[in-house]
Parts: sequence; C-alpha cells; structure tokens
Amino acid sequence: MSTTPLPGFTPWPAEFAARYRASGYWTGQTFGALLQQRADEHPQREAIVCGQRRWTYAELNRRANQLAAGFTRIGLRAQDRVVVQLPNIAEFFAVCFALFRIGALPVFALPAHRRTEIGHFCAFAEARAYIIADTDQGFDYRELARQVLAAGSQPLQVIVAGDAAEFTALDSLYDTPCEIAGPAAGDVAFLQLSGGSTGLSKLIPRTHDDYLYSVRASAEICGLDAATVYLCALPVAHNFPLSSPGSLGVLYAGGKVVLAPQPNPAVSFPLVTAERVTVTSLVPPLAMIWLDAAAARQHDLSSLRMLQVGGAKFAAEAASRVQAELGCRLQQVFGMAEGLVNYTRDDDNEEIVTTTQGRPISPDDEVRVLDDEDQPVAPGELGHLLTRGPYTIRGYYLAPEHNARAFTADGFYRTGDLVRQLPSGHLIVDGRAKDQINRGGEKVAAEEIENYLLAHPAVHDAAVVAMPDAYLGEKTCAFIILRGEPGNQAIRPAQLNGFLRERGIAQFKIPDRIVFVDRFPKTGVGKVNKRALREHISQQLAEAAQ
Repeated sequence: MSTTPLPGFTPWPAEFAARYRASGYWTGQTFGALLQQRADEHPQREAIVCGQRRWTYAELNRRANQLAAGFTRIGLRAQDRVVVQLPNIAEFFAVCFALFRIGALPVFALPAHRRTEIGHFCAFAEARAYIIADTDQGFDYRELARQVLAAGSQPLQVIVAGDAAEFTALDSLYDTPCEIAGPAAGDVAFLQLSGGSTGLSKLIPRTHDDYLYSVRASAEICGLDAATVYLCALPVAHNFPLSSPGSLGVLYAGGKVVLAPQPNPAVSFPLVTAERVTVTSLVPPLAMIWLDAAAARQHDLSSLRMLQVGGAKFAAEAASRVQAELGCRLQQVFGMAEGLVNYTRDDDNEEIVTTTQGRPISPDDEVRVLDDEDQPVAPGELGHLLTRGPYTIRGYYLAPEHNARAFTADGFYRTGDLVRQLPSGHLIVDGRAKDQINRGGEKVAAEEIENYLLAHPAVHDAAVVAMPDAYLGEKTCAFIILRGEPGNQAIRPAQLNGFLRERGIAQFKIPDRIVFVDRFPKTGVGKVNKRALREHISQQLAEAAQ
C-alpha cells in the first residue's frame, strides 16, 4: 500500500529513483515482507539469542505480527513516530518489525541518551509513543520517562519492556494478528539520528527500499550466509551494528544474531565461545580492549572469522594486530547513518586493509573530494567528502535551512569528513571538517556543549574542541572564560560537569577536561580560533607525556 509522502521527507528525484529501480538496487520489498519470507523459508532456524531466550524466525515473526496488532489496538498508525530506546534485548527486533508492519516510524534513540536528548526527539518528531526497558545497567528508564513527560507538552504513551509501573507493559500488547495494510517500499521506514555538528541530533529518514539495498549489498560484500553467527556487542540501534551489515544483514542472510548486554571481553568472550560467533563489529577503543584481553587466551575465540572495526579511524598499528592476536580477518568500515558505507574487501591486500577505511558499496555511489572552494582535488590529496547514491538521503527530516547547507544543488551530501581517495576508490579518513568530536565513535557536537556551559551563571564564554587520546581517538576539552564577579574564580571543573549532568545530557558528552583561560585566540576575522586551541591542548598533553 502506498501512503501519502511523509511531510518533511525529501525524496530522490524521479529520474534517479527510476535508475535505482532499473539497476535492481530498489526491489520493492519492505522489512515486514523480508521477515515473513525468512520465517516461511526456515521457521525453526534460530534468529535471535538473548541470554537464555532463543527465538526462531517463526517466533520473531509471530511476535512482530502480534505486537503490530497490539500497536494498532492502542491507536498507532502509519507514519506515527515512536521513539524506541531499548538496550540489546530481543524485544528490540519484535518492536521494530511490528512498527515496520504497520508503517509507524521508529526513532532510534541510544541507551546513553538522557532527558535532554529524549525530550528533543519526542518533541521534534511529535512522537506518539516512547518505548523503553524498565532498567538496564543500573539505570531506571521509567524515571527518565517521567522526566520527559513532565517537561513535554504533547500526549505521549510510554510502553515498557519489563516492569511497567504506571505505564503500559509491552507484554500486554501482544494480540491476535490481524490484517494490516502495510507501507510501500518507497515509504520512510524509520528515523535515525545524525552525529550532529551543530546542537542536538537531526533526524535521518530512511526508506525500506534504500536501506534494504544497503543491507543486502553489505551482507553480500561481507560474505554472510545461514551459517553466520553475529555478536551484536555495540548498541543494537546504532547504524553500524544494525545494518553494516549488522543484525539486519544477518537476518537477511538467514543467520543468527547473538545479543551481548555489554561489549567488554568479560561479557562478550564467553558468548563468542558458547555460540561459536563468526562475526562481530566494534569501535576502535573496544577493539583495542579486545586485542589486549585476547592475549590471555582464556576463551576459545577460534570461531571468529571476521572483526569489523568502524565508527572512527582505526590506527594502522592497531589494525595490523588483529590477525595475529584475535586470529581473524579485519574488515575496516567507514559509513554514516545518512547513507554512504565503505568496506575493505576480502581481496584487498594487507596494506589496504590496515591503512584505508574501504571503498563504497555500490557502483552508483558517487563520490567527490573537493577543496574549500568546492573544486576537485588531485587523487590522493586531502579534501571534503561529498556523496550521493541509491541509499544516501537527499535531506534531513524537517530541516530545510540545514539541508540548504548540507546538500549541494545537484543532491550531493556534504558529509563533513576530510578524506583522501586512492586510485582504487579506497578512502583514507583524516578527520572532520565539522565542529564535532568523535569520542570513540560517539559524536559530540561542540556547539551543543558550549550552549549548556554558557547557561552556567559563572561562565562568560566557552569553546569546546577535540583533544587527542590514544584510547578513544579524541576526547572533549572545554576552554572556559569565567565571568568577573567575585567568587567565580573558585569554580572548579567538577562543579561545571555536575551542572551539565543536572541538565540531563548523555554521559559521553560531559567534557573530559576543562581548562580555564582569560581569553580565546582569534582568527583574522575575529572568530574563536579553535585550531589554535586544539594545538594548545595537544602540545600540553604531549609535554605532560614526556
């Protein structure tokens, strides 16, 4: 069934859409149809392992159909936005496929998000429902829901997987399956979160057609099949472990997804051993922890054939350790929730695998590397990455002003990444042009944190920059100019960070270092010279390390 286009969604131009269909990239399949097909083909094959629970494809499909009926019963309809904030539990898949079936749109929040972020997602998306776990890792998401409800103005139904307290229990929504007119493949399937370089995350609309093409192509490039056992160690809703090829790629291939409640070796290594995991994906800091822990050889990791590393640049020195220390092949992954995904391939030589972040999925992924004047750079030279293609969006959700800056007139997305492109098409990622810190794969928008700091009565001005870190790649350093009033000079970094925590922001956004200064260096046009601040803190760290 075709629905009215989602307001605020920028579709691909008709000639591009026709070309992508003719090329077989867009096949007209929805997520609901994919799951139904797999359940029909191999109903008793295990699909999801979550602790002691083992769901077959038939069980997952049944639960999705029952929840779809229950969601319909409580009034959820096509295009209704639903903020989904679930940890790595099996219910995530039942919920998402149920929402896909009725055409409602999950807004994928991460477990680390708190009151400020969730409140923004619910308000901006005009969400009808908010789906959470009761507790996870010692945090009570029901209390978070209470805070969001108290601060919000729109009606919001809270649905809880587990002890629901005063809210609606997810288990109470399993209902007798009914006939539901589902979405069309060209409809928006869900809204993902951007990394966000200016303030809170923007929302990224992905359609069934475009996202499933990325999933299918990723699964094929990565060699997934029915024998694949994928350990989902990173947060399940993140784009990398969701679709590159991630859990959805494994379900497309008919394999098994094993959910790890935490990504550390103490939790993950026993799962690798017990479930004979063949593939997993990590961000560089976690990969380093795994490499160090693997040296002890306390667990049998011999089933692991491939470790994917992405989310941030993986140093060549660390990349070269993977085969020797984990006994598996490394695959570097560089992508974005807005679309473009790059992989190193099986037939790439060792130097390419250890020093590049891969090449694009599709023959129709168009890549431009441009200088500051939007002119092409020579091959191998550093430039700004722009891209368009069959699974790269043409605009953020309800963001016309930002879209005018983030996309060219002919539809290329300005990714904000600085890259070098080899003649082979492989990309080497050198950093970010946007004012954003990549803290071990978690993106921190400098402007957002600066605005929170400026809300403190003792802060006159704030400038947040990245500082190098051997473990996370980058950490956050906030330079602060205090107001001149008496008593302000007694303010300590811990007090400012405590103030930020009270604002209800995610822990990974709290500055790792706060430096008090009398003034900021300025550029020739009078702007804060953040490059000078980055160089200053980098020099301080280097001197301290000597």
